[in-house]
Amino acid sequence: MLDTPAMSVATVIIPLVQKVAVADLAGLVRAALAQGQVKELIVAGRIAETDRGALAQLGARTLSVVGGRGTAFKAALREAKGEVVIVQDPDPAYRPSDYPALLAPLLDRHADAVFGVRFGRLEPGGARSVGHFYGRLADAALSALTGALTDLSLSDAETGLKAVRAEILRGMPLSSSNGGIDAEIAVKLAAQLFRIHEVPIGFAATPSSERLGHRVQRALTLMRYSTAVNDADNRHEGYNTLLRMEEGAPRYNAWLGRKLSQHLGKRVLEVGAGIGTITKHIAPGRDLVVALEMDRFYHDRLKNLFAHSPQVVPQLSGVEQVDWQSLRQHRFDSVLLSNVLEHIADDREAVLNFKSVLEPGGRLVILVPANPVLFGSMDEAVGHYRRYTGRALTGLLEGCGFTLEALEPMNVLGIPGWFVNGRILRRRAIPPLQLRAYDLLAPTLAGLEDRLKPRYGMSLLAVARV
Repeated sequence: MLDTPAMSVATVIIPLVQKVAVADLAGLVRAALAQGQVKELIVAGRIAETDRGALAQLGARTLSVVGGRGTAFKAALREAKGEVVIVQDPDPAYRPSDYPALLAPLLDRHADAVFGVRFGRLEPGGARSVGHFYGRLADAALSALTGALTDLSLSDAETGLKAVRAEILRGMPLSSSNGGIDAEIAVKLAAQLFRIHEVPIGFAATPSSERLGHRVQRALTLMRYSTAVNDADNRHEGYNTLLRMEEGAPRYNAWLGRKLSQHLGKRVLEVGAGIGTITKHIAPGRDLVVALEMDRFYHDRLKNLFAHSPQVVPQLSGVEQVDWQSLRQHRFDSVLLSNVLEHIADDREAVLNFKSVLEPGGRLVILVPANPVLFGSMDEAVGHYRRYTGRALTGLLEGCGFTLEALEPMNVLGIPGWFVNGRILRRRAIPPLQLRAYDLLAPTLAGLEDRLKPRYGMSLLAVARV
């Protein structure tokens, strides 16, 4: 546990990617190991044999690693034993005496990562380097780029002194081998909604100017994660689609949340909560929302998103593995599935399980993709087994003992875009510009749908009672 400030909880990692005078490095090591909260210090990178001996005498562990900053950092992380990892640039301008301020929000459980803000004070007598102004300008630009691409409002995302919970770093599939590792960590902290704090740090002198190549590597990493891959290194192909739907269609999501909420009671089981797009719209005013999610990546994001909403209880389990008997204790009056049933291979068994946890008179509210003719590459990308017809969905629910109260086709507007993108262009995600345009029109057209009651739509909303 991280509840006692005097405990030695931190591993300090110093990744070496360029020649550093061993005398300067030795002074940094001495000062770092003198901090009471530091358990160990690991220097990783290209280290001369004589320097390794000198550092070992001071109490540091050394790892000889051939490669860039990312390679060195990951090698050290595998060896780290502390509950918190402090990432320290090999620059004597950074002061280990700032470690307590860096660790305090982590020890108090107020943060998951803490970044030291370099744009603060210079210690009395400290000298500014010639490139100080230009270095600050470049770092400010990179921080602004980080904020634009990740929604992180950090004043110094590129700092060379930061602390992160070790379990979080170990859970990240880190792929960068060069100077882009810091940008990758920031992107993935943002993706999982981890709490990031900033604390000011001071300097005995201006930190050495970072190599231009490293800044370029960070910028390229940021661009890569915003365009080419998602925040889980393509382990979650549907993540970008879910995130785009959340961020690119907020008006549509709010409208959908209101439409689903009117059919729900006070105690709700939401099956397949994903990243919480619908959960956050249905949770206010409920006594309980159990958000069932089978993917740990999404589940952890849900825990962070609803950390201050006690009525929302994320639970990690798939429909096939969940203990339905234990769920009955919650006495649900509603079960909600929003674009989930089509992901389940045996949908009949799933519906019977949903029925088993509902109180008498409870409702099953289901939103599913409709029109099998639309099934294409985007359905495949997010793991759909099928799209439903009204007759098939009605037969499924009534065959499982439900009484159908409402069956409503929805979202006529989405049909052309889904067909063109998924069947003709074979895309695997919705282009952001299309999604924003859709979001502008969808709520208005949805109001027209409520009045005109079209016979067809891209989705079907079913409400059934036990």
